[in-house]
Amino acid sequence: MKRKGKGNGVKGKPPKKAVARRALGVPDRATLLAFLNQAKGAIGHREVAIAFGVKGDDRRALKALLADLAAEGAIAKTGRKEIASKSVPPDGGVFQIVEIDTQGDLLARACGRDEALFGPLVRVAPGKPQVRHEGPPPGVNDRFVGKVRTDHEGAYEVLVIKRLGTALSKVFGVFIAADEPLAGGGYVKPSDRKMRYDLLIGPEHMKEARSGDLVAVRLLPHRGYGPKRAEIIEIFGNTEDPKAASILAIAAHNIPMGFSPEEEAQADAATPAPMADREDLRALPLLTIDPEDARDHDDAVFAQAREDGGFRIIVAIADVAHYVTPGSPLDEGAITRGNSVYFPDRVVPMLPLRLSADLCSLIDGVDRPCLALEIMIDASGTKQSHRFTRAMMNSAASLTYGQAQLAIDGIVDAVTAPLLDTALRPLWAAYAALSKARDVRQPLEIDSPERKIVLGPDGKVESIGVRERLDAHRLIEEMMILANVCAAETLEEKRSALIYRVHDQPSETKLAALGDFLATVNIKWAKGQPPTPARFNTVLNLGKDTEQAAMINEIVLRTQAQAIYDTGNLGHFGLNLRKYAHFTSPIRRYADLVVHRALISAHGFGKDGLRDKDPEKLQRIAELITATERRAMAAERDATDRYVAAFLSERVGATFEGRITSVTRFGLFIRLHETGGDGLVPVTSLGHEYFHHDEAGHALIGGDSGDRWELGARVEVRLVEATPVTGGLLFEMVSGPKPGQPPARKQMRGPVRRTTGSRPGAVTRRR
Repeated sequence: MKRKGKGNGVKGKPPKKAVARRALGVPDRATLLAFLNQAKGAIGHREVAIAFGVKGDDRRALKALLADLAAEGAIAKTGRKEIASKSVPPDGGVFQIVEIDTQGDLLARACGRDEALFGPLVRVAPGKPQVRHEGPPPGVNDRFVGKVRTDHEGAYEVLVIKRLGTALSKVFGVFIAADEPLAGGGYVKPSDRKMRYDLLIGPEHMKEARSGDLVAVRLLPHRGYGPKRAEIIEIFGNTEDPKAASILAIAAHNIPMGFSPEEEAQADAATPAPMADREDLRALPLLTIDPEDARDHDDAVFAQAREDGGFRIIVAIADVAHYVTPGSPLDEGAITRGNSVYFPDRVVPMLPLRLSADLCSLIDGVDRPCLALEIMIDASGTKQSHRFTRAMMNSAASLTYGQAQLAIDGIVDAVTAPLLDTALRPLWAAYAALSKARDVRQPLEIDSPERKIVLGPDGKVESIGVRERLDAHRLIEEMMILANVCAAETLEEKRSALIYRVHDQPSETKLAALGDFLATVNIKWAKGQPPTPARFNTVLNLGKDTEQAAMINEIVLRTQAQAIYDTGNLGHFGLNLRKYAHFTSPIRRYADLVVHRALISAHGFGKDGLRDKDPEKLQRIAELITATERRAMAAERDATDRYVAAFLSERVGATFEGRITSVTRFGLFIRLHETGGDGLVPVTSLGHEYFHHDEAGHALIGGDSGDRWELGARVEVRLVEATPVTGGLLFEMVSGPKPGQPPARKQMRGPVRRTTGSRPGAVTRRR
């Protein structure tokens, strides 16, 4: 980029040192870099030559010097220009976010020719607090058009003008060696299903990879036609490893692994918290109730009946803030991770195991510090009062959901028998009261089952099923929701800064699409009325006993917005709550740790509370942990898909029952009942006719026969292909479509697909 006026290296005067060297010809390295730094813009070798008076054969020497500086990384190509990469950034242009610092700030560098990055790291200017952000917040590898300015301290920062999407900096996949060893090289099959082509790897770019290795590659410059080429830059496992699915997900999503020496040292030096002036709750039979595969225990509950028919409830949460203090190595590491990430075979914790599985975990029979909340509710479950305290507790038992449920159902064991009357039955009675309040509140009731993958001793998948939902799950869920509400209410009353967990109402566009769909199944949706969870529940109930029940549930789910973290309170639409903040899981979520610190400061519980209450800083943290949460969800989903594909790869050719979960112009996505696996039936395998994509009705309709393939329909499919590397499943339809009337030609406005030369049920691959 050129700047007009002085200092651009073309019309302006060169530095005095450069003037002094004109008679000597080519400037030395230091003088040249000083000139480029002063120019503050893109400078080509011709402009440099003019500025220094370099002529004749000396110009070749100047080009050679510039080439050496480029090889060292001191300058970088930007189109046909060059700029000093360790100097000031350009005024504006395309930038890419490359990392997140320990304060939660996004750092970017300018993008040059061939997608090369150059210039110094520049802080991305934060958005104004209390402003809603459309779409997911920016993250590492995101590109944008930016404008550089200086902040109040004179440091450079870049303002985001327009988002451009995510840069493809790395591609992950499996290396397959060439068939003929003498040829060398091979190709990489990408793990991303969206990439429909393999990448050629030359012998000089394969590092020490062997066939079957999980690798990361960098794309090489590519112009024109022909296969794309790449070079292997990292080898991190092999497909024969039973844990390959999670290894690949961790690498592909840049999930931070391990801890710095400073973090480990701080964790190792930590000792159990003293009683000091904490409230003593050790005599209460507080219980932790968690899944069978829980890696930590950060919440405990207790309930006690009151004479007026109400209940006293205590929710005790691990006091992570005592060990992870603001600005410490543990804190800086935790904010970059944002949260723990859970895979079928492992957990990638936010905190070192010394804390997450020991000092901060509410292990039964051991004194543990906690931030506790006492809540008084009446017989109808309505909250009457609450108070927070910093306390010491001792868990009476660590129970699983199934274990607690069996005890209530009359099957006790050695652990639950002595706790049945003193702890478990009072908890269930309090839950019954809270259920009444929930029924009045009417949160959104969408059926969204969760897959459970069971691994054998060899690390391979033993079984896949759906996690059972028990009253024990709902009990803990209701008490945690109530505790989160109390945290938000208290911090608002104390006028404290905080990060809310917000869930906005659906957009007008999605609501309009929902209304169009519901009209096709004869359910009314008044478009003028505001959306509420109760209205959605009414829709779900109307379709509950119909053949469209699953389809309606799926569409209502897709209509909802995604929950995020924000310093502005938008409320929580799904839970139908006006104030909500995550408080109950500080071992695995940084958001909860921030709320704990805010409560400590607001109540004067200690000096380890929230120090930096700057709204802009908290908003940046909110955006960062929203991004890390999305990253974790994507990694967990990808790993699960790969485990399912690996499990089913030995059953190719078998038939399965499933349901159509998505209808697109190119085919039908099917979810299997048995495993929850998702796969595609290509439209090219459905028959010989044209298929009209009815977008509003979520159906593919045969142009000649009128046969309909509708969202939510139960179907039987045959597994044609299972690819563990991508997690992809390919099916062909076994069952028949729903009979219907051919659409009129004037109605066939949407995308129309012609299936080619294949008999019904046969799979035709696209080239």
